[in-house]
Amino acid sequence: MKFSEISKEQWEELSPFLDTCLLPVTGIADSVKPYEATEWLEQLRDIMDLIEIPFKGRVVTYPAWHYHRDRDQLMKDLNEWCSAAKNGGFRYVIVVTANKELRLESSAVDLFFGPGQDGELPQQAEVSTAIRSLWSGQAT
Repeated sequence: MKFSEISKEQWEELSPFLDTCLLPVTGIADSVKPYEATEWLEQLRDIMDLIEIPFKGRVVTYPAWHYHRDRDQLMKDLNEWCSAAKNGGFRYVIVVTANKELRLESSAVDLFFGPGQDGELPQQAEVSTAIRSLWSGQAT
């Protein structure tokens, strides 16, 4: 479910069920050519589909973070935002990226999905198992 699909009135009713926030991060640091941005966004969409489609009704997708100047500052900002999302009512935060150079390690992020160093996207079974393990309290 997209953040923009939830009204103030609905949030009070739905928030006990919508306990997981999905935050897409493009992580573009430098100027990229239009076709490169398109490729990244298509890959990001593909990863998000692995979560949004099968887990609709429990996951709220927030707007993507696209640009940053400094990787350390990006990590700090993402950590703060994810902590605030949890303080605002989400129990879990999942971050996804199509940037194989971006690896987010933060105590405020419960799961992180992105392509491997070879550029290969995660598989549906891997994503599904990780999310179900998180929700059942079995995540490592």
